Amino acid sequence: MKEVVPETNIYFVTNGDNYYNVLNQIREIYADFSERQIIKEPESRNTMPAIALAAKYLKDEIGIDENAPIIEVHSDHFIGDKETYIKIVKRALAELGNNLGTIGIVPTKPDTGLGYIKKGEQSGSCYKVEAFKEKPDRKTAEEFLISGNYLWNAGMYLFSVKTMAEEIQKYAPEIHSWFVKDFQTFLQSFGSLPAVAIDVAISEKSDRMVTFEGDFDWSDVGSFDVLAEILGRKKDENPKHVSIDSKNVFVHSANDGLIVTSGLEDVIVIENNDSILVQKMGESNDGVKKVVEYLKEKDYPELSDNVVGYRPWGKYEVLIDADNHKVKKITVYPGAKLSLQSHDKRAEHWVVVKGTAEIVHGENLLTLEENESTFIPIGTKHRLGNPGKTNLEIIEVQTGSYLEEDDIVRYEDVYERN
Repeated sequence: MKEVVPETNIYFVTNGDNYYNVLNQIREIYADFSERQIIKEPESRNTMPAIALAAKYLKDEIGIDENAPIIEVHSDHFIGDKETYIKIVKRALAELGNNLGTIGIVPTKPDTGLGYIKKGEQSGSCYKVEAFKEKPDRKTAEEFLISGNYLWNAGMYLFSVKTMAEEIQKYAPEIHSWFVKDFQTFLQSFGSLPAVAIDVAISEKSDRMVTFEGDFDWSDVGSFDVLAEILGRKKDENPKHVSIDSKNVFVHSANDGLIVTSGLEDVIVIENNDSILVQKMGESNDGVKKVVEYLKEKDYPELSDNVVGYRPWGKYEVLIDADNHKVKKITVYPGAKLSLQSHDKRAEHWVVVKGTAEIVHGENLLTLEENESTFIPIGTKHRLGNPGKTNLEIIEVQTGSYLEEDDIVRYEDVYERN
């Protein structure tokens, strides 16, 4: 999107639980990315409340022109032909006017997992939307493809704040009653808004819908099958996948670990830190749902315990997790620092492996360089900070009778956590 608009015009909407994950990932690419460009949902309420929240924020808090064109896109989509995509988006934004717009994808196959847009009368480079169609059966999808009158609905919406407000007033009065209030009031009422998709709330009813046709190698990365198809195009050999008498096997390792397959065919193997998924190709949609349901039912900790944890100051990765000891790799971003804290049930040993650490240790202030370490006994007040201009990385070894994240007594915290 930075080829379409300036970086300062790109905003993200995410829920509170995922906020620091999103912020830290962006800052790994753009170190100076502003927190003001991330809009935090108090809770997830589907796409209509999320888009309304973004429009309200941009108008009230940022002060954008209410007639300025906006495009909403999803973070989990793949764009293969970026040059063509950029041209289409720029043209759509320029020609949108006071319409609500979508970018419809030219279908390449009879897909039953996507919604469709029926094209109506053409006007310039866009088409009037005649109808939205739900996910069809195979026969109907084939008819849609042959007719040439249907596009995949990718959920890429274009609008101005003014047009969106008018359509919300007309078709979603329950949301509009809060939308007309100030931003903080709208934010506080967010949990009471109906959890509804923008398609159902507005676009299927509006007479101002237009669609811009797009053919730029698009995929909705909604399953491991799709991911395997996309990554399979690269034809690059994975040196960490050793295949013995195996055919059509997709392997992915989050830790870039060695995976060997022998005598397998049409299989997907996903290694994600503390878990491994092995499944037959073509079954990842329903298969993963069944796995998650089973893990929830049996209360497996791997479903909710994160090996990588994101925090406002950086992140940590659990390397070893045993009954009486835990080993973490902790990354602290430049200028950031953890809370001043202590632990009732664990001691910690810190070893600096990269950068410079500024450490509050009881009544002392320490500065440690690479290969230097310190020991923090149970009950000792301490704080870790990064005074440098590059990431600080330390190895933390915890020992004690209880090693969970809730064994923290905070005395001071720049992020105002409890």
